[in-house]
Amino acid sequence: MDKLALAPATCLYPAPVVVVSCGVGGRANLITLAWAANVCAEPPQLAIAVRPTRHSHHLIAGEGAFVVNLPAAGHVGAVDFCGTFSGRDADKWAETGLTPVPSAKVPPPRIGEFPVNIECALRHTLPLGSHDLFVGEVLAIHVARSVAGEDGRLDPDRLASVVYGHGRSYHGLGGTLGKAYQARRKGGGR
Repeated sequence: MDKLALAPATCLYPAPVVVVSCGVGGRANLITLAWAANVCAEPPQLAIAVRPTRHSHHLIAGEGAFVVNLPAAGHVGAVDFCGTFSGRDADKWAETGLTPVPSAKVPPPRIGEFPVNIECALRHTLPLGSHDLFVGEVLAIHVARSVAGEDGRLDPDRLASVVYGHGRSYHGLGGTLGKAYQARRKGGGR
């Protein structure tokens, strides 16, 4: 296989696109991030990376909580707006028409129109360089019935997740390719 040698850079793509809500009341803000990941199962934790210069950075650090909201494909316009304009200059809730809904466990609101909301309490902050990594413990998850499977769990095919591509573009995910943890049962090996 012929491969190109590239300079070191962030290249783990596609990356999930999330809109994080942070702050409270009239200070509540939204920030689009493509740097978010699950990082621990017990207790459940996820991490988001935010530049210290961003308006949302001090809101997350000061409140000690945030909500990770997963958009569906129809929300790309709002997602892009929240990632393009600063909360210092715009009321992103008003500009996008998104609705702040009270969260169950944390002070920042969740986005009513987004099908998945993950409420997190800030547990760790790790300065990395250009970004700080905020690790949040998952305290509550809200999933719209329209994106839940028969088992009540999130069905990725129904969600129509949005991902960020290497060429500064948004993409939708396709359907299921196969079931995980089945390789050994189908004659696969290590």
